[in-house]
Amino acid sequence: MLSMRSDTVLTSDEAIQYLRISKPTFLKYVRLGRIKAIKAGKGWRVLHSELYRFLKEGSSDGVSITVDLNEDENADYPIKNVFD
Repeated sequence: MLSMRSDTVLTSDEAIQYLRISKPTFLKYVRLGRIKAIKAGKGWRVLHSELYRFLKEGSSDGVSITVDLNEDENADYPIKNVFD
């Protein structure tokens, strides 16, 4: 875990650039409590460690697919395991 002394405070624009998401998406995540941030003037401030935690836990808006790499005897086409 990062110590408080080495944790960088980012503006909302810096956080948006770091996460590579849009401003409305960032504000939605803050509003929903998915990203912990504090209001400072007209913008938001967020710790770099908070963005790291958010990325590490993953975004539920992303698509996640689980694929069974074993061939199904009833499948119309064979499924190849590209990782072998």
